Amino acid sequence: MKQLFILIIGSIWAALHAQQPLTEDAFLSLVKQNHPLIKISDIQPKYGSAYLLKAKGGFDPKIEGTLNQKYFDGKQYYSVGDYGIKYPTWYGVTVKTGVESNRGSYLDPQAKTPSGGLFYGGIGANLGQGLLIDQRRADLWSAKINQQSSEEERRLQVNKLIYETGYAYWDWYLAFHSTKLLQEAYDVAVQRFNAVKETAILGDRAYIDTVEAGLQVQQRLSLLRDAEANYREKCNIQSTYLWSEQQEPLMLGETARPIARTNWIASALIPFQSDSLINNHPYLTITEFKVDMLEIDRRLKADRLKPSVQVNYNILNEPVNYNPFSDLDINDYKWGFSIEMPLFLRKERGDLKLANLKIEETQLNLAQLKAQLTMKINNAKIELSNSIEQLAIYQRAAKDSKQLLEAERNMFENGESSLFLINMRELNYIQSELKYLEWQAKNKQIGYSLGFATATLF
Repeated sequence: MKQLFILIIGSIWAALHAQQPLTEDAFLSLVKQNHPLIKISDIQPKYGSAYLLKAKGGFDPKIEGTLNQKYFDGKQYYSVGDYGIKYPTWYGVTVKTGVESNRGSYLDPQAKTPSGGLFYGGIGANLGQGLLIDQRRADLWSAKINQQSSEEERRLQVNKLIYETGYAYWDWYLAFHSTKLLQEAYDVAVQRFNAVKETAILGDRAYIDTVEAGLQVQQRLSLLRDAEANYREKCNIQSTYLWSEQQEPLMLGETARPIARTNWIASALIPFQSDSLINNHPYLTITEFKVDMLEIDRRLKADRLKPSVQVNYNILNEPVNYNPFSDLDINDYKWGFSIEMPLFLRKERGDLKLANLKIEETQLNLAQLKAQLTMKINNAKIELSNSIEQLAIYQRAAKDSKQLLEAERNMFENGESSLFLINMRELNYIQSELKYLEWQAKNKQIGYSLGFATATLF
C-alpha cells in the first residue's frame, strides 16, 4: 500500500513539472492527501472525542483522604483521619465507602472511633435539584452531541476546500487555453503582417494594408499580454492548493498544464430530492445539534427551580481483623438531611427565561437557514441548467465561426475578399472560441457550486 501511495504521488509530482497534463482528478487527489486544511479537518473529530473523554471524567471514582492532628505541650490533642473512595453514578447517587480513625486526649466524644477505626459505607442522593439532571450529566450529553457536531464541521470544511480547489482548477484551465488561443491568433497576425509587407514591397498590394495588418498585430499582442498575466496569476493561485506529504508547499512547473481542450459532455443536472438533501445538510444538522445542546441547558436551568434536598446514609461497623463486614449490624448507622431553596428564585427564573429565548432564537435561525439553503440549491440548479444551454450555443457558434473563417480565407487567397473582412472573421472566431472556453469552465464551476450548496463534494 505504501509503495502504491508513493507511486501515485510520484506520478502527480511528475505531472506538475513535466508535459503530462495535470488532470482534475489528479489535482483533487493531491489536495485531499496533503492539504493542511484536510489535516485540520481530521483534527475536528478528535476534539469531540477529547471533550467526551473529559465529560466522562465527571463520573470517575475518587480516592479521598484527610488527616488533621494537633500537638501542644507534649500532648496529642487530637488526630482525625478519614480515608475513602467516592463513586458518583449516572443516576445522581454517590456511593461512598471509607474508614474513620480518630483519637486524642481532647477529642470531641462524638468523634471517637474504635482503636481499629470505624468503617462506613453508604450513599448520598439528591431528592430535589439534581435528581433527574445535574451538571455532570448535562456535560456528558453535550459532549456526545458535540462529538457528532464535530463530524459535520469536518464535512463542511472538506466540502468547502474541494469547491475552492475545483473552482481554481477550471480558472486555470480557462486561463491556459485562452492564452494558447490568443498566442495562435497573434502568430497568425504576425505571419499575415509579414506576408502583406512582402507583397506590398513587390507592388502587389497597397501599403495601407500593412497598417491594417500591423494594427491587428498590436491589438492581439495586447490581448495576449493580458492573458499571460492572468495565466500567471491563476498558476500562483493553483499552487496554493498543492502541498507535499511533508507539508511543504509545491509550485506548478513552467511546463505544467491542465487537460487538453475537448468537446466533452457538460456537467449534467444531478437528480436529487431537495428536501432530503436539505434536511441532512451539515449546516442544518449543526444548528439542530445546537438546539439540542440548548435544550439540555434549559433542562438544567429548569431543574434549579427545585429545592436542593440532599440525603446521606452510611452504615457503620468496627472492623475485626481488618474485615469491615464482620459483625455487621444495620442498627449502627449515621444519616443526614439538608434542604436549601431561595425564596424568590429570581436568578433561577431569569436563567430559565434566557435559556428559552436562546432556543427560540436558534430555532428561528434554523428556519431561516433552511430557506436560504433551499434558495441557493435552486439557484445553483438554474445556473447549471442555463450553463448547459449556453455551452451548447457557444459550441455551435465556435464551429460556425470557424467554418466562416475558413471560407473567408479561401476567398482571400483567391483575391475575392479583403484584409479587413478576413480580420473581422478571425476576430469573430477568436471571440466565439473564448466564449466557448469561458462556458466550458463556468459549467464545471457551477457544477461545483451545486455540490457546495448541497454539501456533496466529499
